[in-house]
This record gives sequence, C-alpha cells and structure tokens, in this order.
Amino acid sequence: MAVVVSLALMVTDQRLHHLESVRSVLSVVLYPLHFIVDLPQSASLWLSETLASRSRLQEENQQLKKENLLLQVEQQKLAALEAENMRLRDLLDSSFKIGDRILIAELIAVDLDPYRQQVVINKGSSSGVYEGQPVLDANAVMGQVTHINRFTATVLLISDARHALPVQVNRNGLRTLAVGTGRINELELPHLPNNADIEEGDLLVTSGLGGRFPPGYPVAEVISVSREPGQPFARVDARPMAHLERTREAMLVWTLQPLETLENLTPSAGAETTEPHPEPTQEQQP
Repeated sequence: MAVVVSLALMVTDQRLHHLESVRSVLSVVLYPLHFIVDLPQSASLWLSETLASRSRLQEENQQLKKENLLLQVEQQKLAALEAENMRLRDLLDSSFKIGDRILIAELIAVDLDPYRQQVVINKGSSSGVYEGQPVLDANAVMGQVTHINRFTATVLLISDARHALPVQVNRNGLRTLAVGTGRINELELPHLPNNADIEEGDLLVTSGLGGRFPPGYPVAEVISVSREPGQPFARVDARPMAHLERTREAMLVWTLQPLETLENLTPSAGAETTEPHPEPTQEQQP
C-alpha cells in the first residue's frame, strides 16, 4: 500500500505538478532543520575566525590590501572598456544593452546523489529568486535555479548530465553547447566538426543565445581536443572554471531589459530584489 501510494504521488507530482504548494509548505517547515544541520560548520568557521592569531590576521589584511589594489586597477580598465564598448554599440545602432545586478547567497546543502550535481542555497522566492535564474561564483558560471521555495532554492550545476549551456569560443566566436557529463570537473562539447577551429586552452564564455544566461561570462577552459580520421566529429572536453566542488558562496544574477527604468535597477527599501523579468526559455536539455 505504501509503495502504491508513493508511486501515485510521484507520478502526480511529475506529470501534473499538483504538489507544488505542498512542497513549498514543507520547505518552510523544514527550513529550521536546514539551519540546525548547517549550524556546526557555521559555528566552527566563526570560532576559527574569532580565535585567529594577530599575526595571521595582519598577514591576511596585507594580502587583501594588495588584492584590493590590483582589483581596483583592473576595474578602472574594465570601466574604460565598457564605456568604449557602449560607444561602439551606439555607433552601430545596436539594441543589445543589458544591465546586471546580483544577490549573494550561501550554499546550505549539497545533493549527495552521485548522478545529480545540484546544491541548495539560502535564498528563495522571498528574495525575488526565479526559476531559470543564472548562478555564478567568483570565477565563472555555476548553473541555474531549477526549483524555488520560500527561503531556499535548488541550483542545477553545469556539470550535471541534464544541463546544456550555449557557449562560444572567446578567441574566434565559434558557437557550440557545453554539456554536463555528471563529473564535477568535466564538460563535453559535442557535435563539433573535425575541422572546427578550437584548441586546448581556449576560453569558453556564455553566448547569450539561449535567452537565459547573459553573454560574456566565463564558463570553462578547453583541456583536450581529439580528432580521429574518418570520424565526423571531434571529441572536445573542457574544465569548468567555477569552483563547483568547494565554493561556499554564489551570486544570483538578474539580467535587465533595456526599457526597464532606473527604479528597477535598485531594490526598494526593506527588500533585497525586485520582481524578475518574464519567464525565460527552457535550457536544461540539449
């Protein structure tokens, strides 16, 4: 009886989506449990930071000052390049103008299923998170939001075998798909012809063609290109540039439409985000 009821509930949830409200209510009820489970690690991190020696803190402070100075210099160059890019687009009468804003989230759970590469973050619909929203870490694209609760959200990583992301080679603009392999440190670029202009070390960035991920964000680096005579396609593997296996923080990105007003660029008082733009297209399945 229990097996029959379980199968009926799974089919109902998968096909008809009638249990979304029940799942949302349960996620709110179980949120304190997530917090309690994560409490030991959070407490240990807090204690280690609190009990750090003075010399160690001074060294870290000096290192952070140096890194901050370098980042400020790089930011100045990026600001100049962005301004030049906008001027060139204006000259070309291009309508491709986007503005991005972000929200910092923390990972609170990791799916231990070896066949699923997904994590849970501590931001949900109460923070304006929407399904399909791009998620990045400090280095590159991590994945996208696939399920939302009130206070949490599930993020499907780009390494998951169900995920496919439109990318292009930064060197020459060659477009292709980066498909997850189920391994945390490897992506596959299928259906590239043997004579395709791609080589080891090429940087892959988002192309923006799927309508979900904004263009220009780094995704992966090509690590191997194998061309066999007589085969129509080359075997190309890439390594994600995001630290999928060890990152603790993630950035949720909102891509704003050109006609959105300045009020939509900043959250209202007391709120972290504004309402998301219209529902994006599906991009999880190649």
